[in-house]
Amino acid sequence: MGLQRFLLPLALLLVLLLFLFTVTSSLPPSTSCSCSNNPPHHNSNSCFNNAFYTEDQSSSVKDDIISLGNDPDTVKWITNVRREVHRNPELAYEEFATSALIRHELDRLSVEYRWPVARTGIVAKIGTGSPPFVALRADMDALPIQEMTEWEHKSRVDGKMHACGHDAHVAMLLGAAKILKQIQHKLKGTVVLIFQPAEERGEGSKDMIKEGVLNNVDAIFGVHVVHRYPIGSVASRPGEFLAGCGSFKAVIKGKGGHAALPQDSIDPVLAVSTSVLSLQNIVSRETDPLDSQVVSVTMIEGGSAFNVIPDSATLAGTYRAFSQESFDGLRKRIKEVICKQAAVHRCSAEIDFFGKEHPTLPPTVNDPSIYELVIRISGEIVGIENTELAPSFMGSEDFAFYLEKVPGCFLFLGIRNERSGSIYPPHNPFFTIDEDVLPLGAIIHATFAYSFLLNSSTNKCSSFS
Repeated sequence: MGLQRFLLPLALLLVLLLFLFTVTSSLPPSTSCSCSNNPPHHNSNSCFNNAFYTEDQSSSVKDDIISLGNDPDTVKWITNVRREVHRNPELAYEEFATSALIRHELDRLSVEYRWPVARTGIVAKIGTGSPPFVALRADMDALPIQEMTEWEHKSRVDGKMHACGHDAHVAMLLGAAKILKQIQHKLKGTVVLIFQPAEERGEGSKDMIKEGVLNNVDAIFGVHVVHRYPIGSVASRPGEFLAGCGSFKAVIKGKGGHAALPQDSIDPVLAVSTSVLSLQNIVSRETDPLDSQVVSVTMIEGGSAFNVIPDSATLAGTYRAFSQESFDGLRKRIKEVICKQAAVHRCSAEIDFFGKEHPTLPPTVNDPSIYELVIRISGEIVGIENTELAPSFMGSEDFAFYLEKVPGCFLFLGIRNERSGSIYPPHNPFFTIDEDVLPLGAIIHATFAYSFLLNSSTNKCSSFS
């Protein structure tokens, strides 16, 4: 009996200890501020300063953005803005009326902005006014093209047309501004809206950067409407997306004379001819076939009479590549080939790689993490089946200058629709867009900005997911 009295309390004590061990083991570990990929706990001591939003809360805000963007009054307003800009196209650094229209609409939305920036550009801000900062960009300039499409809102200016969709880009960014203003209290940072001049000149973004538009900006996003993809779809790719583009112009100097006495002359036309042939070997015999590059001679000028050897002759063209290393390598070899070929034929050569009308553009390289975020939020809006991995394109964009400074992503928005006539490529006098893309573009802009700021404030210690 004495032993039993001793064992019974001991057994009860063991059961109690086992129960306490089970309960404490099921509790979450204490919160710490170490950088890891584990999600923080929902408590006031978190290193994320109470910025954590649940997935349900985030989805609710995204639903609000979609609803606001598809509101019939908003869709009508965005469409009218696009049509007004389209009727009054302005070339690079001449976008005064376009800029005035944008400022008028921003005033109506009570959005603060800075103007002028890079002559006609505008920079607006919506949000807390504090970090993090995310930028959205739209270009504003038109092209020197006579519009051939007959419709109610065609260009009113002879010889000028919005044939590259920049009118749509302006309207979509203003649409995003309207949406973001309505959810401003839910933004976890500041959205910077960049209305940029002179994209077609390849200089607008550089001038905007010089005036500080990227100061404190953590990421940037831009879009372009394209006819290659159907309306309601998007496309992009991580890493190298659009090619870098450079131009060259070489003047080869010899000694003029009568064509009947070539021995008394130094023929620059011969030097130009052999230079053209030798330049083709750079891509065909010196570069990796899997590393796409282009060298094209597109202009040759020399002489004014059939029986006179001229003093000089000129050739000009373009070169393109997807990596900065390949791009710089092409420029080096173009110079070497032309100079050496000129020397072989006793001529001299002067080469200009920085033409004012056709400035050099670097490759457009998307940041992989920003790309993943863009595709994820785009898939939530258009359906993942309508997001495509785009191939690399040989076209170029001055958005690349922004991406040299801060991480970001450039996205294609599909506009192809045979029924609406939206089938022509950009820089075509019949270029037309399906206006259904306008609210979609506004929604994607706004959703990306909201999502980036939310991720930045809740996921400071890990990459985007």
